[in-house]
Amino acid sequence: MQDWQGKKVVIVGAARQGLALARYLSRHGARVVLNDRRPLAELQAEQQELHGLPVEWECGGHPLSLLAGADLLCISGGVPLDMPLVVEAKRRGLPLSNDSQIFLEAAPCRVVGITGSAGKTTTTTLVGRIAQQAYPAGLLSAGSNLTNIEPRQPGGWVGGNIGNPLLDAVDVMQPDDLAIIELSSFQLEIMTRSPQVAAILNLTPNHLDRHGTMQAYAAAKAHILQNQSAQDVAVLGHDATGSLTFREAVRGRLVTYGLSEPPAGQEGTFLREGYLKLRSLDGGQPQDSLLMPQSAIHLRGEHNLRNVLAACAIAVAAGLPVEVMRAAVQDFRGVPHRLQFVRAWRGADWYNDSIATAPERSIAAIRSFVEPLVLLAGGRDKDLPWDEFTETVSRRVDRLVILGEAADKILQAVEDRRSTKKGWTRPLTCTRCKNLQEAVRVAAALVQPGDVVLLSPGGTSFDEFRDFEERGECFVRWVNELP
Repeated sequence: MQDWQGKKVVIVGAARQGLALARYLSRHGARVVLNDRRPLAELQAEQQELHGLPVEWECGGHPLSLLAGADLLCISGGVPLDMPLVVEAKRRGLPLSNDSQIFLEAAPCRVVGITGSAGKTTTTTLVGRIAQQAYPAGLLSAGSNLTNIEPRQPGGWVGGNIGNPLLDAVDVMQPDDLAIIELSSFQLEIMTRSPQVAAILNLTPNHLDRHGTMQAYAAAKAHILQNQSAQDVAVLGHDATGSLTFREAVRGRLVTYGLSEPPAGQEGTFLREGYLKLRSLDGGQPQDSLLMPQSAIHLRGEHNLRNVLAACAIAVAAGLPVEVMRAAVQDFRGVPHRLQFVRAWRGADWYNDSIATAPERSIAAIRSFVEPLVLLAGGRDKDLPWDEFTETVSRRVDRLVILGEAADKILQAVEDRRSTKKGWTRPLTCTRCKNLQEAVRVAAALVQPGDVVLLSPGGTSFDEFRDFEERGECFVRWVNELP
């Protein structure tokens, strides 16, 4: 749909995605109805953001009457597809869309899309930094006040699920620009457009409380590739968990990345003897070139090494110069809430990894340290297994502080592990807390010089906080308040 004039569009969800979509569609002449389960009295800040725009508000529930005369239903990422309003819309044959789909339809420039079970934001941010080095106009993060920006030379844009809906900037993008967008499985599961460069970093169990099965979760991720053309590029990990299961969905050129060398006849980035390298195909013959030494990377953990290799492969696929990658990687110190160093206190280093909302991500964080660990874990469970998590804890963690709705499930997994014949390979103290603030106080009492205190929950934040960012910000504040 390109002509929005007079079209009735119902948007479900008045958070960042929904607000950006309401701004864009109302500017283009659509009749926008913004719907949210919260009562209108709790949405004063959201109403202020849309002040002056002809947006109708329907709040406090999701009545089916919203669909009367509607031309399109747009749902935010957190809206489940089994919501009665969505089910009824599908029954009536009403098209579904979201902010990312509409952005892809409207973008005048090439788009890089990045998804995966883990590492999306770090990789997306780093690709954006590489674009910043490559484009003289610099990297422009989308926001709500971009109507007066008129780039006079090519620029890079970064946003999407990373926090900045790119629809806010699409009207000022130019054909020579490059847009880099992070996409979640929630967004992808209804999308029928693919970016020109599409990367799936990995596939591990996640969001099964939403998707139900790994097959459904993988199918949602695959949408990022399925509508590409023969002229487009896919980026997959040739040794990343689950990534190459999408090989059959590749329509055009394939670039891979991994710790090992690419398969025969395949171009990609890889690690050899402490150096990041690029294998290109010159007339069908492999040719290896140096990207940078591994020592140029300032991020902890093997997972972050993979993220850097992925970012370099994506940059190659997008046509960004190889020479700019080194400077971008050397300057990159990570993203908040992702193994973020907070402070040294009483001889211990404290780290915030609030982004770890699945056990798999906590495992990667734990493996990034060799120091004695005090681990803070818990939150809301996503119907994911904790067996491998407790196996890793049994080998790497000295003191475990458990909190949140998932506490009973984690404790049971710990006890099950302890009861096996394999036993526990090192002493472990296990303490249960009511909330994160109490967990910080408990960790402060347990900590010893030389320790690392790591918040890497393995569950979502919704049992106590608005999102993982609020959880991480509170953790940072409470750690910095320790006397």
